[in-house]
Order: sequence, then structure tokens, then C-alpha cells
Amino acid sequence: MRAPLRPGVGLALALAAGGAAAAGQVPWSIWPLSLAGYALGLWLVARAPGWRVAAWHGWAFGLGHFLLALHWITEPFQIDAARDGWMAPFALVFLAAGLALFWGAAAVVSVWVPRRALGFALALAAAEYLRGVVLTGFPWVQPGHVWLGHAPEQLASLAGAGGLTLFTLALAAAPVVWGWRGGGLAVAMLGAGNGFGLWQARQPVPPPTGAVIRLVQPDADQSLKWQPEHAGVFFARHLDLTAAPADRRPDLVVWPETAVPFLLNEPWDGLERMVSVAGDTPIVFGVQRTEGWRGYNSLAVLGRDAEGAPEVRAVYDKHHLVPFGEYIPGGDLLADWLSVPSFAPSEGYGYSTGPGPMLLDLGPLGRALPLICYEAVFSYFPRSAERPDWMLQITNDAWFGQVSGPYQHLALARLRSVETGLPLVRVANTGVSAVIDARGAVTAELGLNRMGHLDVALPGALPPTPYARSGGWPVLVVWMLAVLMVFRRHPVTD
Repeated sequence: MRAPLRPGVGLALALAAGGAAAAGQVPWSIWPLSLAGYALGLWLVARAPGWRVAAWHGWAFGLGHFLLALHWITEPFQIDAARDGWMAPFALVFLAAGLALFWGAAAVVSVWVPRRALGFALALAAAEYLRGVVLTGFPWVQPGHVWLGHAPEQLASLAGAGGLTLFTLALAAAPVVWGWRGGGLAVAMLGAGNGFGLWQARQPVPPPTGAVIRLVQPDADQSLKWQPEHAGVFFARHLDLTAAPADRRPDLVVWPETAVPFLLNEPWDGLERMVSVAGDTPIVFGVQRTEGWRGYNSLAVLGRDAEGAPEVRAVYDKHHLVPFGEYIPGGDLLADWLSVPSFAPSEGYGYSTGPGPMLLDLGPLGRALPLICYEAVFSYFPRSAERPDWMLQITNDAWFGQVSGPYQHLALARLRSVETGLPLVRVANTGVSAVIDARGAVTAELGLNRMGHLDVALPGALPPTPYARSGGWPVLVVWMLAVLMVFRRHPVTD
């Protein structure tokens, strides 16, 4: 029996392995280092002498991963650093430690699986799926995301983000379980994934639809955005960018999330000013609204009626909210039990959940699936009862800083296009605003901290991808077959 590592050494190696695994995430995208980190983490759990040590190694592995990959989570606390800055390190450590529990639990499960490294890889794939759904889910920086921006990302058109995660962990596990033969298998798998991705990316995409959309990026500093002396200035930026001359007037203008300094139900003269600069061109914009004591983070479509007056043609309320950021999970119950009204979602205390996904009928531009900010990180959103013609994301990434958060968010939006074969138009307050074609390629963008607008042709859509048609079922079947093969070939005897 191999001598166990000293506890401190094992934990330190697991923490370092997690950091290495995170190096494959955007914006660093060093996938070879990431694969090495995953392999080391699998090896450490596989050689742990018991379930307690395995749990600690798995948890430390996850902790190192999330500390680096999600370090941008400290940025919202720097908006008002004098008041909130002290909370930033606690938020990062507590979030990383909490998410790492999924990895620790996977390590515990693997103790009772033959070929423990392979068992940990399969359990970790399952744990990452659960991380994406428990408490409404947080499917950010998953193992499969290390391929974003690289050819194998096109495998998501077959199997989604979950398939990419299973592919990644299989690559890392093969040499740990089978040595040099496993290394050869991993090279062959990587070559196949890369070859498919290169072939897929070179296939033709549909021509543009002919519609032109104007993306408006005001570059509103989050620390100033809601201050009375600045809110009007940022609103005026939206108006000026909307009215900017062009060779051809756009068919649609899109503003970012929470773009206006008024409530939709209390707009003062804001809507009149908007239609006065847009003319007959509809504007999609992010806005807050209230119904009674409930508040909503919404997207609205504004046009003019027959008399030229403002007409709100459609409203979508964000329904997948950020836990603890936009609402308190179970807040209504907590408010009733503890008599603390601020736990309940209400005006001034977080948002209420909208009724669910919907499609916007935009006439000649077809039907768009609206996504507000965080909603674009979930794979299952684009699979609605009716297939949209394109996806539309409005967001305010000023909360995410300038190092990794905005780029990770953009990469996840790109992944939605790869998965579905649908183009996506993305408009961000401070960037990155972008147009993404049906294979996930960025065709136009406005970078971070730039004020401006883009007039872009709306890309065409591909037929539904295999993943868009079947969802995650094929991945589940492959995962279950792998589990059955592990137990059949190597039954647990000790």
C-alpha cells in the first residue's frame, strides 16, 4: 500500500491543483495547465487512505479552483469600498468554500467506487451538474468551460456544457487510471475533439437576416450610476447614441440592463424623450418596475402608437435571479417566521421572480428569447416550447470588474450559441457588448469601458443542434453507462 501523504502536504497539493485547474478558465485559457491540475486532483483523492482524507482533499481541490476562478466576486464590494470593501475577502472565501463542498462530496462518493480516480471524475461531473441547479444553481467556471475559445468548445453543440465537463474530466482521469495507455487514450480523445471543433467552425453559417440592430453602450460607472447628479447624464448618453446618424436607420435599438433612471410604471417624461430620438424604431431597454410592493428587473419593448405616443409593447421580468444578490432564497418564509421584512423580495429589498421564459415577437426581426444578465449562464434557457429565431441578452457587467468576470460572462453567452445554433445579441452597460453568430463566433463587439454604439446585421440561425433537440439526455446516458462499466469490470471487494 502506498504511504499516505502527510495531511498538510496533501491539502497544499490539492489547493494548488485546484488553482492550476482554474487556469484554463477565461480569460487565462491555459487548458494544458488546467488538465494537469485536474489530473493531480483526481490522483490525490484516489490515493487518500479513507473517506475523511478524501473529503478534505476534494474540498481543498475545489477551494483552490473557486478562489482563483471566481476572484472577481470581490468587485461588487468595491463599488462603495468605504462601506462594503471589508466584506470582499469574506464573500470570496465563503463562496469558494461553499461551492467546494460539492467537490468534497464527490470525493467521498468516490471512496466506495472501484478505480477511485475514475469514480471521482464521474462523481465530480454529477456534482457539477448539481451545482448548476441547487438553490437555483450557479453553473459558472465549470470544468468544461476551459474549452471556451478553443476548438473543442464545438462539442457543446452535441452535448452542451455538461458534455464538455465530462469530456474534460475523462481526459484528466485517463492517464491517472491507466498510465501511459491512458495518456495515449487522452491524446486520441483530445485530437478527436479538436478535429471536430475545427471542422464544425469551418462550416458555413447562414447569411445575415437583413435586419440592422443598434447596440448602445453608455459606459455608466456603477458607483455613479444612481446618483441624482449623474443619472440624467447617463440617460442622455443613451439618447444621444440612439439618435446618432447612420447610413441606414436601424430596425431595432437595444439598451443594456437597468438603463433608465425611472420606473417603468413611473416614467415621468422619459418614454416620450426616448421615442422622440428613436422615431419609428423600437427600443428594447432594461428597466425596473413595481407592482404593489413587488419590484422586478425587467426588459421592455418601446414603440410609438398610431398617434405617435409612447407604447410599451412587451415586458419581460427576469425570472432566474441571483441568490443573495437580487433576492434572499426563501425570503418570504424568513420574513414570516422571523418578522424581518427585508428578507422578502419587495421594492428596495430585492427583486421578485418573473413568471418564466417568454418570446418577444419583434415583427420583421422574428422572435427573440430575452435574457437578463445572469440568465445567459444557464444551458437550458434557450430550450423553450417554441424555438426562437435569436437570443437577446441585456446586462450590466460593471459589477464584475475588469479582469475576468466580464470576459467569463461573455464566454458563457457564446456557449449558448454553440449549444443551440442560434445567434445572440448582447448589450452591456460598460461592455463587452457583442454580436455572436450561430456557431459562437463574435462578429462585432464594443470592448470594456468604451462609450459608443454599433450598427450590426442580425446573423441568421442554424437548424437546431443535437443538443438543442435532445438536451442533456445523451450525456446522462453516457455517464450512466460509464458507471455501470466501472462496477461491472471492477466490483468492490474490500
